[in-house]
Amino acid sequence: MEMTASQALAFANSGGDDLRALMARATARRRMHWGDVITYSRKVFVPLTNMCRDTCSYCSFVAHPDSPRANIMTPDQVLATARKGQAQGCKELLFSLGERPEQRYDKAREALARLGYKSTNDYLRDMCALVLRETSLLPHVNAGTLRTDEIDMLRPVSASMGMMLETVSRRLNRKGMPHHACPDKVPAQRLRTLDRAGTRGVPFTTGLLIGIGETWAERVESLAAINASHKRHGHIQEVIIQNFQQKPGIVMADHPEPSLNDMLRTLAVARLMLAPEISLQAPPNLSSRHIEYLKAGMNDWGGISPVTIDFINPDHDWPEITTLAAATRAAGCELAERLTIYPRYLHRADTFLDPALRARITAMSRPDGLARAQSLEVS
Repeated sequence: MEMTASQALAFANSGGDDLRALMARATARRRMHWGDVITYSRKVFVPLTNMCRDTCSYCSFVAHPDSPRANIMTPDQVLATARKGQAQGCKELLFSLGERPEQRYDKAREALARLGYKSTNDYLRDMCALVLRETSLLPHVNAGTLRTDEIDMLRPVSASMGMMLETVSRRLNRKGMPHHACPDKVPAQRLRTLDRAGTRGVPFTTGLLIGIGETWAERVESLAAINASHKRHGHIQEVIIQNFQQKPGIVMADHPEPSLNDMLRTLAVARLMLAPEISLQAPPNLSSRHIEYLKAGMNDWGGISPVTIDFINPDHDWPEITTLAAATRAAGCELAERLTIYPRYLHRADTFLDPALRARITAMSRPDGLARAQSLEVS
């Protein structure tokens, strides 16, 4: 049985022996469903555009269109990056981008028009198709909030999609809070996207950003909302618990980061609250405390790139796969490579996989649904 929200609220300040007992319960639940195999996806990261109509106080990725950093990648740049990833054995190409900058900024509209497009998501669709046509990679798109017609447009050219829920706290949209004047961070909009993806049979990634001013009760409510959407549609393949990090130049540069115990408590409660088939992930480059994370019930390290930096957290290097494998073994587990779409969804391809992608994904996967080993190209 999953932990209820009321039970989770009792762990607001758990520490010491209470926290260790909670983590032991979470590890036991992880082991029952996932065993001792901890997965990761070998990816290449393509930041299609860093312009965005939202101005979140903790974000260092986004650049105002007047900034010299503002950029929309050209098709040639997308393809060059994709080919570097393919040469290094990547199987996933993660498209990350700001949300609908053309709806707020003339310069963003003009930049898209020079490429022959009116909307960022139309351009994203064609860049996914380009990657599928010219490389062996599988696109995964993080395009933020999406309408149903946009999901339908992207589904044939992406194996999976994602959007961090972050929080269901409407309080954080008030003036002076991190989501003020961010139309795409209104919780109702993000929850609608979760459900729309479910109704369209899209394997979906979401998660929480912790430490941005939310309360423990709001954190628990966010996990409950994710689980409820999954119960309706069965489409949430992974949940990420990501900790806020201070970065130079952001509005929240002096905001305190969540402690290790807070991260462990949230991971453990997430494992116990969420349906057991949902993969639980923590970013490996945001902490060197790999063994502690594994002891809190997580089973996946997410996407790791041998080619590109983490553009969302550029001050934190990806770990070497061999280093991560050693840390995973030290926790009594084994590291294995997966695809951007999890085995459970490959085994339900009629519902969760567009016919246009089935042959490619089948060729890339082992009988158990994890990633098939491949020879690297000479770069």
